[in-house]
Amino acid sequence: MEKIIMGIDPGTNIMGYGILKVVGGKAQMVTMGVIDLRKFADGYLKLGHIFERVTGIIDAYLPDELAIEAPFFGKNVQSMLKLGRAQGVAIAAAIRHGVPIHEYAPMKIKMALTGNGAASKEQVAGMLQRLLKIDNSEMGKFMDATDALAAAYCHYLQMGRPESEAHYRGWKDFVNKNQDKVWKSKKS
Repeated sequence: MEKIIMGIDPGTNIMGYGILKVVGGKAQMVTMGVIDLRKFADGYLKLGHIFERVTGIIDAYLPDELAIEAPFFGKNVQSMLKLGRAQGVAIAAAIRHGVPIHEYAPMKIKMALTGNGAASKEQVAGMLQRLLKIDNSEMGKFMDATDALAAAYCHYLQMGRPESEAHYRGWKDFVNKNQDKVWKSKKS
């Protein structure tokens, strides 16, 4: 069975996108790139362009699911508002096409790929390059594209592990969450 996952790293100046194809449980990169919004001075024109471009990418690659990075909470409320609008417009394009949406916190994406929630963009890009065997010539100059591909890859990793399953941060966490099971095994 084949599945196409689209990843988006929302931005108000540069928005990244990445497309993963999953065949037989194995992921491979189809494409990644950016939507350059720097030429638009008007914020509303940027939003219109985001909608048009995301719609075009969806039409071209027909993703089965969208993984989008959630805005992180910063100190600048105006930046957060603009970023939230950009994310919302990308989500609206996916909804219009009936594409299911999955949102992931930046820390969760970094943790899924590198094992470190505080990993740098360069570390995430390097890990993606190794995991997906991406040639240096295909690595863009904007990390927004690799961040978007990372969101798609994080979703690929989560596909076999629904959120409702128990997750553990280590052996002590497992023991604490399974006291009744641990006690039963000691008795037998």
